[in-house]
Amino acid sequence: MTKTEILNQENKLYKAIQESDIVMLDELLHEDLLFVIPNGDVITKEMDLQTYRSGNIKINKLVPKIENLNLLGDLAVITLTIELQGSYHKEAFESKCRYIRFWKEFPEGIKVVGGSGMVIG
Repeated sequence: MTKTEILNQENKLYKAIQESDIVMLDELLHEDLLFVIPNGDVITKEMDLQTYRSGNIKINKLVPKIENLNLLGDLAVITLTIELQGSYHKEAFESKCRYIRFWKEFPEGIKVVGGSGMVIG
């Protein structure tokens, strides 16, 4: 696993989020994913996919800025900020969030296994 591979996975993830691409999100997220969303709730992969499936979240703008990327064997830890615009349950929002995301390499590919996001602006 290389930093370039992780950045490629991140780019696939951004595209999948913006396009509500359930197939790609399903491929990128590990079955046992745990993620702390900005309101403090912990969600699973299925909960995340259901939010996109239902159309409750729409992302119109996503501008990432990578801060750190560390490789630890078969695990990568990345921190970044993302400027987001979109709607959640048909309510428009615009925010800047900081994320930490954990990617792990498996025989079937590199997948997100966990992370957290918080609003910073």
